[in-house]
Amino acid sequence: QVQLVESGGGLVQAGGSLRLSCAASGRTFRSYGLGWFRQDPGKEREFVAGITENGSTYYGIAVKGRFTISRDNAKNSVYLQMDSLQVEDTAVYYCAADERHTGRSYHAYEYDYWGQGTQVTVSS
Repeated sequence: QVQLVESGGGLVQAGGSLRLSCAASGRTFRSYGLGWFRQDPGKEREFVAGITENGSTYYGIAVKGRFTISRDNAKNSVYLQMDSLQVEDTAVYYCAADERHTGRSYHAYEYDYWGQGTQVTVSS
C-alpha cells in the first residue's frame, strides 16, 4: 500500500507560480511511475504531468513549457513546479502512483494510488 499526501496548493494571481509537493509512504517508491492530474467539478480528471521510474518526464499539452515535474526518491516525494499560471489552471490537483506499468502512463485508470487533492485557484 502507498499513501500519498499533497501540499502546496493555494490562491495565486495569473502569471504567478506555485510548487506542489506530494509525500509518499512505501519502501518501493523508486519503482513507481508518478503523475499529477487535475479536475474541475463536472469534468473528467485531466492528465497534467508524469515522471517514469527512471526519471523521464512528460506533460499534457495544456501545461507543456510552463510546468515541471520532478521526483526525489530519497525523500519519497514528487513535485510539480507551476509557472506562468493561467485562470484555466484552476482545479483540484492530485498526485498518483502507478505500480503496474513501466514507461509513460497518461490515463487515470493506469494509476493505483491517489492523494486526497489540493486546490489551486488562479485569479485574473
